[in-house]
Amino acid sequence: MKTDAQLIIGRALTTEKSVVLREDENRYAFRVAVSANKLEIKQAVEELFKVTVIDVHTQIVRGKLKRLGRYAGRRPAWKKALVTLKKGEALPLFENL
Repeated sequence: MKTDAQLIIGRALTTEKSVVLREDENRYAFRVAVSANKLEIKQAVEELFKVTVIDVHTQIVRGKLKRLGRYAGRRPAWKKALVTLKKGEALPLFENL
């Protein structure tokens, strides 16, 4: 069974921009639950990975409009979190990338 922290942190984002942020500023990107706030995200990352979180920035990513012939619909919106860790700490999840 998943804990609350596992329900808040969806998955890690590995885009070109997130790789540069990870290397330069020690910031990690995650897809998180839309209902989660910054404090819950901070506590979830600290609980799951045993690190010290300095700062959390969040962003709502709006769903794209998609069409299939004459029918149009939207993909669901989701939330992105950029988590800044204490200097010298790293997440083991990203070590082999």
